[in-house]
Amino acid sequence: MALNDDVNLLGRTLGQILKEQEGEEFFDLVEEVRRLVREVRAGGDDSALHALLEGLDAGTAANLVRAFTWYFQLVNLAEEYERVRVLSGTRGVRPQSLEGALTELKAQGVTADEAEALLERLNLGLTFTAHPTEMRRRTVRHHLVEIARALPDLEGEDAPEEVAAHVEALWGTPELRRLRPTVQDEVKGGLSYLSSIARALPELQRDLTRAFQRVYGRETAASLPLSFSSWMGGDRDGNPFVTPEATREALGLHRERARELLLPALRRAYADLSQEELEDSGDTFRTEILALHAEVQGGTAPDLVPRLETLRERLIAQGQRRSAERLLAPLLTVARVFGTHLVSLDVREHSGQTEAAVARLLAAAGVEADYLALPEEGRLEVLTRELHSRRPLWPAGEALTPELETAVGPLREVQAAIRASGPRAFGRYIISMAESVSDVLEPLLLAREVGVRVLPVPLFETLADLQGAPQIVSDLLALPEYRAVLGSDVQEIMLGYSDSNKDAGFLAANWALHEAQRQLSEVCRRAGVRWRFFHGRGTSIGRGGGPASRAILGQPAGTIDAGLRLTEQGEALADKYSHPVLARRNLEQALYGMLLAAARPAADPPAEWTGALGRAAEASAAAYRALVDDPDFLPFFEAVTPIHEISRLNIASRPVRRPGAPTLSNLRAIPWVMSWTQNRANLPGWYGLAEGLREIGPELARTMYADWPFFRSVLDNAQMSLAKTDLLIFEEYLRLTGGSPLAARLKEAYAETVRLVEEAVGAELLANEPRLRESIRLRNPYIDPIHRIQAELLRRARAEPEGGATFERPLLLSLQGIAAGVRNTG
Repeated sequence: MALNDDVNLLGRTLGQILKEQEGEEFFDLVEEVRRLVREVRAGGDDSALHALLEGLDAGTAANLVRAFTWYFQLVNLAEEYERVRVLSGTRGVRPQSLEGALTELKAQGVTADEAEALLERLNLGLTFTAHPTEMRRRTVRHHLVEIARALPDLEGEDAPEEVAAHVEALWGTPELRRLRPTVQDEVKGGLSYLSSIARALPELQRDLTRAFQRVYGRETAASLPLSFSSWMGGDRDGNPFVTPEATREALGLHRERARELLLPALRRAYADLSQEELEDSGDTFRTEILALHAEVQGGTAPDLVPRLETLRERLIAQGQRRSAERLLAPLLTVARVFGTHLVSLDVREHSGQTEAAVARLLAAAGVEADYLALPEEGRLEVLTRELHSRRPLWPAGEALTPELETAVGPLREVQAAIRASGPRAFGRYIISMAESVSDVLEPLLLAREVGVRVLPVPLFETLADLQGAPQIVSDLLALPEYRAVLGSDVQEIMLGYSDSNKDAGFLAANWALHEAQRQLSEVCRRAGVRWRFFHGRGTSIGRGGGPASRAILGQPAGTIDAGLRLTEQGEALADKYSHPVLARRNLEQALYGMLLAAARPAADPPAEWTGALGRAAEASAAAYRALVDDPDFLPFFEAVTPIHEISRLNIASRPVRRPGAPTLSNLRAIPWVMSWTQNRANLPGWYGLAEGLREIGPELARTMYADWPFFRSVLDNAQMSLAKTDLLIFEEYLRLTGGSPLAARLKEAYAETVRLVEEAVGAELLANEPRLRESIRLRNPYIDPIHRIQAELLRRARAEPEGGATFERPLLLSLQGIAAGVRNTG
């Protein structure tokens, strides 16, 4: 069956369930709304549609939203299965594959030895985070998974009834979480995708081995340059629920899931490797596997990889190469990537919290009574002096205050995890809002209290922080006390996409990130330090999203040294890793991009380009700030978006705002972006770009788009945001504002941005991505009803004194429905 057949069957099944569960009258209402929406989309009058929606009661509105939402969930499922079907049937060299990357490298003159050295040097680290979280409840995902399993057999006798049973169950299942998910819920949800990844890894390792043989004509011992880490249970920035106890529970789940992955793989290898060894050593291949199984089952942390590699060498020495490569290699690959630690847990904390904790420690030890009052020079003097000492600051035997226990407790938990699962159980210590060298040094004193080694990672988030980052890192690497801690390890530097975009707009944020990477790379190169950038990308364009391979290929030349780290966030986990075939494809595309980008030698773009883009970024940021700093903007934003409803949606453990009175500045980037996604304005993904392109000029913009991967990546991502923007729908939300002059300003800006982007790329939006363009076109008529119902419910909820409570449920359902339709939360 083809995709259209799957979609039609699933649609008919949903229709049948609606008739059975809600009656013919409700089914007819669904069809009538669908018909009216299509007429309006085709240019017809919208008065009949408005009249119908205005007459809906809250219960009927909720069911209508649910009906269209389930349609999207089923369509998404069918599209996902179609991707699996196409990928499974692909023969030959796929685009953006490992073989494709090696072929391109060889064509560039990279030798086999150099390619191996590149694979050895690089690491692609993927970090699972829970924000934005997965909107769907685990129960809902269960039913969708069962439907997906039945899709290959829809032409059979039993599968359609199996599908219908699960659709029936879905219709009766509450979509909304009654309680906000706990940190442990988020950890379990994120780790659930690792089983698919574990199944994909051996195939991907074989892809690499085969590709090297085909391209370079010889074997390679190179292993996949992949690692996985997590923030779930360790990300304390602004989340009061990530306590030391939550960190302990997360690390315990890591150990438990690692055993669940390793033990079956060990048993399979034991069953397969039944041959005797030729030498009379008294051992068999099974002896070592049995010993490893006992150690893993007993909860110890055996040194898996060296022992399995020795076993592989013994097999090869005996002439058992096929057994080594087919029967032992899957276990070895999983052990290399996951070990007994599963994923490395990072700890992230806000710089304000770490400095407050250090101030308490220094005061308790009588070292410095008022550390927080010191200027930066004074703080550095105290910190560097203390780093020469090994003595703890808190009095021995005295219990820590609750505030200090909150700061130090997570480090004590990772120390215990290192003892239980090995050093890779703990990743790095991320410092949010790093604005000075002292911000990076302070966690070292906290770690000393526990006796655990940490490698601090400054996170530069705002526009000002990105601009100041090169000087901070230069000063940091010039300190002997810090270099003694870093040793020969890689210096990681994290770059935040969300806050810089919210701070300065789309184009200025992208340019600031480009320049920060280029200058930071030179700082590390001069200091003789290896470095790796950690990109805090979201799923939306406004938060650094877009295809991973395109984003990686768009990195400035010469800035990928020891590899890359990327965040994989919430909803993206299901899209990328819910099936082993999808996991394999997404991982190979990311590796493809990293290998090619890392091989590019350092080279600055032409001065004409950088000068033009620098001026464009300034013009763009000025236009963006003029909008968000307008006194009327915040009331306009709150009127035209469902931001207040988003804050009541139980989709994540983290609050939508940082502490303090509600302002635009302390609103987190995820709900900010989600608000503009819900009303289809997608403002964070394009606003201010028109002013920038005007500054560059059309002829130069066309040249830069054709010849500069970074600029091409920026405009291609902007095309996605602009194509998903829908002014027909946005008009419905503008009616909620009572006629703000900002409405005309945004519509004019959108039209001008589309014109200038199309002029620069030399084609209509998404002309080079016809599948995405067609997907948007086909989805719009079906998501329209949810948008229009949401806008109507917002109008009534705000107009009626008790409206908030009456329309709470259908409004929250509409948020989930639109997220499913546009396949994006934040």
